[in-house]
Amino acid sequence: MTSIEAAVCTAFGAPLRIEELRLRDPLPGEIAVRTEAVAVCHSDISFAEGAWGGDLPMVLGHEAAGIVTGLGAGVTGIEVGNRVCVTLIRACGTCPSCAGGRPTLCTTPRESASPLSRADGTPVVQAMHCAGFASRMVVHQSQVVPLPHDPPAEAVALLACGVITGVGAVVHAGKLRAGEDVVVIGTGGVGLNAIQGARIAGARRIVAVDTSPAKLEIAKGFGATEGVLASGDKPWREALKLMGRGADLVAVTVGAIPAYNDALRYLGPGGRMVMVGMPHSGAMAEYEPTSLSYLQQGMAGSKMGDVVIRRDIPWMADLYRQGRLKLDELISGRWRLDQINEAFADTKGGGAKRNVILFDS
Repeated sequence: MTSIEAAVCTAFGAPLRIEELRLRDPLPGEIAVRTEAVAVCHSDISFAEGAWGGDLPMVLGHEAAGIVTGLGAGVTGIEVGNRVCVTLIRACGTCPSCAGGRPTLCTTPRESASPLSRADGTPVVQAMHCAGFASRMVVHQSQVVPLPHDPPAEAVALLACGVITGVGAVVHAGKLRAGEDVVVIGTGGVGLNAIQGARIAGARRIVAVDTSPAKLEIAKGFGATEGVLASGDKPWREALKLMGRGADLVAVTVGAIPAYNDALRYLGPGGRMVMVGMPHSGAMAEYEPTSLSYLQQGMAGSKMGDVVIRRDIPWMADLYRQGRLKLDELISGRWRLDQINEAFADTKGGGAKRNVILFDS
């Protein structure tokens, strides 16, 4: 057992508490990681607010980078001292989904118990298989990707969720082809990466839609060719005028029902919508099926960008090293673990792209 420092969610809607916890050694197939950096994702905030339920106490945080400090039996392809990108994507590699190239939909149940506990033996939930808001982690080997040490840890951490989700939503789930027109609704961390994915894939026009004029200007720095205020009267009309036609692809990157209700209005015939942002459980959107059928439009969900992490994260890390994928520019603030509630509040304020918690080496 190792003593670690962690930010613990003890009650939904309450501030996280910094506690000293116990972390067991890695079991077969697992690795131990000393955390260097972990980003704050809106999913962490939603979980902490009780949007999707779950047991307490729990440690959140699923967008992390760190150094491998220990290996369980049977681990291959990873060595102590490697820097790794730690994701929430835990995959068996053999179920029908994994064998079909969709590890984000792995159907094999997780067998091992949480590696976390309090000193009195109380189990602590390892949220999203990671528990990255802690000085150390134990995760399954399928969740990590070894990367060179030259990209800074905070950039590597971003590749674990927000970047792969946004880029993958457009490239994989959206199947964007060069020359197509794209609308991205929401220009937060995931939305900016959807915009980057559209730019890298060769979109003709990329229209960003948001309620904030300042965020629309930021979006242009990531590749948006135009910006439309969502708070205007029928903003889809302005977007259609800018493109000269309906969009081939609309990516909804915010968990807001009004955004989902309006998304199809931006589409042209044969267009498709990719659903990325996750509203709270029970929230419902409305569509007219006749329009989708007549115009041959489609809708697809995208979980974590439909990525295969050992394929896609090294690809994106290489794009970063070439200067073609912006990661440093995504970071709005750097915080210590004991400032995590301030980092949460800043993220909820809507102005942050990505806040990162940094740990001493």
